[in-house]
Amino acid sequence: MDIDHLIEEQIDYYRNRAVEYDETSRPVYDSLARYWNELVAALDRFQPRGEVLEIASGTGTWTAELLRHAAHVTALDSSSEMHEQARAKLDDDPRVRFVHADVFSWKPDSQCDVVFFANWLSHVPPRRFDNFWQTVGSALRPAGRVFFIDELRDAWREDVVAAGETPVVHRSLRDGRRFRVVKVFRAPRDVESRFLQLGWQAHVHPTGPFFWADGRQAS
Repeated sequence: MDIDHLIEEQIDYYRNRAVEYDETSRPVYDSLARYWNELVAALDRFQPRGEVLEIASGTGTWTAELLRHAAHVTALDSSSEMHEQARAKLDDDPRVRFVHADVFSWKPDSQCDVVFFANWLSHVPPRRFDNFWQTVGSALRPAGRVFFIDELRDAWREDVVAAGETPVVHRSLRDGRRFRVVKVFRAPRDVESRFLQLGWQAHVHPTGPFFWADGRQAS
């Protein structure tokens, strides 16, 4: 599988989905609300203060939560259409700097106190995993921290994951167009073990079909 083309297709999917993302990212009857509350509470305990980099910031849902703690948020996303939705949702908050870039080729232009991302790690192809964490590490100050959220399994779509070196799912838009999207469900122990191999200390906390994790580079 051509990873570069797959990533381009994934980016194209989220660009086209931006205008409908908030309406289609949760089921009509949100049985997952209590887990959302637990994830927000965990982020509040973590207290992402100072300068925060949010990777795959999307429509700004988590950006709004970060701004309750952070002095400034750099919202990085490969979709300018997502940024448009976020600007409207956040009322063009001056504490947010929007950066339009693909994180797999992006190079940090400064260092921050916290790196945050939600529902993004599962979209990182296994071949890009190590390089992605090198980018995260280079974006952090020496005492910097990371906090991230993702799925242990598909929470409500029941998508069939095509197995292989790079697992993918097919996602559809309202107009019927279908796209391939990387979807790698990782077990908490596997995440912690992989982190240790890469020189990170991390603690993964499952909650229902999700998990949240906090960590930092090992000294």
